[in-house]
Amino acid sequence: MHIQLDLLVSALVAGILLGGFYAAVTVGVSISFGILDIVNIAHPAFIILGSYIAYTFNARFGLDPILVSILALPAFYALGALVYQVYYQSFEKRGQDALRGLAFFFGLLFITEVSLDLYFGVDYRYVEASYIGPTLHFGIINLPLRLLVPCVVSLALFAGLQLFLTKTFIGRAIMAVAQDQLALQLMAANPVRIKQIAFAISIATCSIAGACLIIIQPIEPSVGRDYIGRIFAICVLGGLGSLPGALIAAMLLGIIESLTSTFYGPSWAPAVAFGLLLLTLALRPAGLLGR
Repeated sequence: MHIQLDLLVSALVAGILLGGFYAAVTVGVSISFGILDIVNIAHPAFIILGSYIAYTFNARFGLDPILVSILALPAFYALGALVYQVYYQSFEKRGQDALRGLAFFFGLLFITEVSLDLYFGVDYRYVEASYIGPTLHFGIINLPLRLLVPCVVSLALFAGLQLFLTKTFIGRAIMAVAQDQLALQLMAANPVRIKQIAFAISIATCSIAGACLIIIQPIEPSVGRDYIGRIFAICVLGGLGSLPGALIAAMLLGIIESLTSTFYGPSWAPAVAFGLLLLTLALRPAGLLGR
């Protein structure tokens, strides 16, 4: 009985920490897909790009991966602005259907992955930091720092974006752009420019999410594929356009995956998680906190 209690507590703690990381991975898609209705299937590839940038500067200069990700934020923001400009000129401006836009992001996914393959190879890469090995112990509660640090960073990112979206003019404009573009224009705001800023922010989050990922596990270029399903499942489960909903869904998914892996085996975790998604959509199609 004591062993089962220890396993349960460990699984719950690991699930909460994992859910915090999932929140950082999902927050960008919550903006691009949930608010802008842009299905950026290439988002995980940009996260892996962030992981490799953190790896490169960590390996060559010994810089902390989280610090590297913060320094790289402007570059990722600029990359996101460029990607949206190409997407807008090629598809949105011409009124092209969503399927062609999806093909564009599939192309970006494969181009990014192949480029990383050619440059870094397929060997797994990892970073070194003082907090990757140690574990904090509080009775039967164990907090691995390699999970705790990414979770804390992810929650800080989530809180910062939520404050930005709700307390600033640009943030409120981003929330409004998917609802009423005409009203936004009456407030002297350019909807295209606002969408470009929002999409650039969504890509900028990939820098921090990528650093968190490589702290948690070694990476290689195709690892991002493992997160495509999870990212969109969390976004839909939480409710399109709701960052708090995405956070709750991320925590829920992390806990369920951890409990399932601990007591039934890792192979069952994805099935149970997506089963929960289907059940939620059947009972509440808008998601937990959907608009």
